[in-house]
Amino acid sequence: MKNNTKMKRRDFIKSTVSSSLALILGTAYLMTGCNNSGKQTEQTADAKSQGNAVSSCDDYSGVDEVNLRKREQLGYVKQTPNPEHQCDNCKLYIAPKDGQQCGGCMLFTGPVFAEGYCTYWAPPDEA
Repeated sequence: MKNNTKMKRRDFIKSTVSSSLALILGTAYLMTGCNNSGKQTEQTADAKSQGNAVSSCDDYSGVDEVNLRKREQLGYVKQTPNPEHQCDNCKLYIAPKDGQQCGGCMLFTGPVFAEGYCTYWAPPDEA
């Protein structure tokens, strides 16, 4: 009987900790989303006021912090140090759609220069 009481106490503690953690993470997510949306709008307005001086491939206003960090971790650069290994001949590259200047990548979101490079460069499949 006493053993059942301990299990219930443990379950109570587990559920309390889990609920608290979920509440904290949910609140942090909502707070981050609210703060980022204001910054994105401000940055977009700044870019427009500068006469679109920034190319669309340099515009990371729609990219979240997680994907910006992922770009850095993967060593993404706008210009490849090795012309034989660049984004537009990588298996993970997503070619730009009609009317767009830059492509994308399957590993992270946001614009990618065709001449770019990262450490995960993979040779294209041979046809």
